[in-house]
Amino acid sequence: MEKLVHIPEDNVLIEGMLELPESAHGIVLFAHGSGSSRHSPRNNFVAQVLREAGVGTLLMDLLSPEEDRNYNTRFDIPLLTRRLLAATHWLQAQPYSLHLPLGYFGASTGAAAALQAAAHMGESIAAVVSRGGRPDLAGPIELAQVRCPTLLLVGGFDDVVIDLNKQAYAALRCAKELVIIPGATHLFEEPGTLEQVAQQAAAWFRQHLAVPAQHVQNSC
Repeated sequence: MEKLVHIPEDNVLIEGMLELPESAHGIVLFAHGSGSSRHSPRNNFVAQVLREAGVGTLLMDLLSPEEDRNYNTRFDIPLLTRRLLAATHWLQAQPYSLHLPLGYFGASTGAAAALQAAAHMGESIAAVVSRGGRPDLAGPIELAQVRCPTLLLVGGFDDVVIDLNKQAYAALRCAKELVIIPGATHLFEEPGTLEQVAQQAAAWFRQHLAVPAQHVQNSC
């Protein structure tokens, strides 16, 4: 299945591309970072690798074009979270995805929205992956409430973001892993680094979308 979807929320339509491979064993919703869109070549590359691994993807624009032009709105984490939750509830109501485990993939500020949404959804979300994210912006209270396994991927040369991810990692109380990709900067533009991100994400989702989220045991 490949279809353009429109999800109503806050008097706007969240536009997204939903792609489900045959016999998909889960769906990952993508929350992009500030100033990006569902057409992000990096997120689309990761999404393609996930689909090759049997995981469906929903790439979407959580902000309208007008909202995305507003610098402050780009960093409105509660707004991004609310939109991501709306997309999650919509997906849970569709007959073709009703019983599929769900995960979140967040980049930059989208990682904070993914973690806030995961904290809100509890066991309904099976796994989260953050790429070069700002999970610290989710807030310590929300981070402590995340129950699903969470993977934080950071570039080895992204010094400030490494420190912020370490702070968020310490606040998480779920099964978790922090992986630093050697030789990578914030956007993983160096040869081979984005491929490492995609493979790590695919392995994480393959592992944790394979079983119902409520059966995942915390390891920390």
